[in-house]
Amino acid sequence: MPAPLRKVVLDVLKPIRGPSIIDVSREVAALPGIEGVNITVKEIDVETVTLTMTIEGSDIDYGSVEKKLEELGCIVHSIDQAVAGKKIVEQEEVEQGE
Repeated sequence: MPAPLRKVVLDVLKPIRGPSIIDVSREVAALPGIEGVNITVKEIDVETVTLTMTIEGSDIDYGSVEKKLEELGCIVHSIDQAVAGKKIVEQEEVEQGE
């Protein structure tokens, strides 16, 4: 059995006339295995809003997340980070020598 997906960061496109980011965050947070959702607006265009969505949980079912977002009229543009395993491991910044 694969290790549980604990955190995923998505680049998402949401229609301007679609649901609010509050509604999107609540709908996604209600899915099984999800403990929290953070949505930040990155850019607003004429017809779409570009969002960064961070999702954390004990066992995230990415397929369910993608399906819920599609039901809300959103499109996943890219998966920018995925963390799996027994705990969330944060990425460390490493300075390069000059």
